[in-house]
Amino acid sequence: MSGPKKRGKQNYVGVLSSVFAIVIGLLVGLVILVICNPAQALPGFVTILTGALTHGLKGVGQVFYYATPIILTGLSVGFAFKTGLFNIGTPGQFIVGAFAAVYVGIMWDGLGSVHWAVALLAAVLGGALWGLVPGLLKAYFNVNEVIASIMMNYIGMYLVNWIVKSYKPIFNNMRNESKNVAVTAQIPKMGMDKLFPESSVNGGILIAIVTVLLIWVILNKTTFGYELKAVGLNRDASKYAGINEKKSIVMSMVIAGAIAGMAGGLLYLAGTGKHIEIKDVLASEGFTGISVALLGLSHPIGVLFSGLFIAYLTAGGFYLQLFEFSTEIIDIIVAVIIYFSAFALIVKTILTRIRKNREKGGGQT
Repeated sequence: MSGPKKRGKQNYVGVLSSVFAIVIGLLVGLVILVICNPAQALPGFVTILTGALTHGLKGVGQVFYYATPIILTGLSVGFAFKTGLFNIGTPGQFIVGAFAAVYVGIMWDGLGSVHWAVALLAAVLGGALWGLVPGLLKAYFNVNEVIASIMMNYIGMYLVNWIVKSYKPIFNNMRNESKNVAVTAQIPKMGMDKLFPESSVNGGILIAIVTVLLIWVILNKTTFGYELKAVGLNRDASKYAGINEKKSIVMSMVIAGAIAGMAGGLLYLAGTGKHIEIKDVLASEGFTGISVALLGLSHPIGVLFSGLFIAYLTAGGFYLQLFEFSTEIIDIIVAVIIYFSAFALIVKTILTRIRKNREKGGGQT
């Protein structure tokens, strides 16, 4: 079988496995609704699928707003996975990036029109720094990146909580959270307010899409991306081929961290009342990014669409309360759907094996 045809079949199997996972997840969600309230289960299920469109363009704008951070955290996880690393440190990178953005957004209020860009750059650098540590530990001491990044998650969460609470210029003592960022630090609308009036969406979704395309180009069209993937496939072989495997591992984690940090910056600079709250809970957007990456099969374009899909379901789920389902039920349904997306890779493996067995059988006849 020729290369393009083989890749085409592999992509088809990948998409099919993700669709299968989505269907199974939705069916499980329907079962939960039936158990909780049989009379309202079907209308509630339809609401999950269509609720995001209830308010027309405003609803679509809200989907884009919810999707922006999880697309980027999913891209962070997917990029690392494509290079042979499992970046489970997205929650820590996310919150450190968010803190860097909020700090610059509050304290550096004399930058004028470039204020938001500088604050977002600070978020990227903060996330990159938090990805650098597990990258160095993996490259030079062979410390498992999962263990190192989990450690950095909790260090990041507690460190940010301590700094925000201790540094009075950025702390709102009455609400136990960070203060509002300056208006100049908020992400500009970039025309999104005209396309989706009354919604919370801003130019962040455009920045996320551009980042997705940039990562796709890096992975598929550059020598640098080829080297990163080669090290992920076989570290020793890459070393003998003349690739600096330590540098590639560090750069993979730094880039993944930078993307997660950008996600935090875009959310907390959105001007929608989002603040860093002093609580001992890891950022949910970081863990949701893992599910987004799994559902999108770690492909940048797949991550984009899986992030939009999960955001769409989340937006629709808010309207379930109209059918006497509690908010906790909404969270359970979305969580089950996300959980089953993890089986996409297993399904892909099974379907790939079936296809190979059929090809072998066909070749023998």
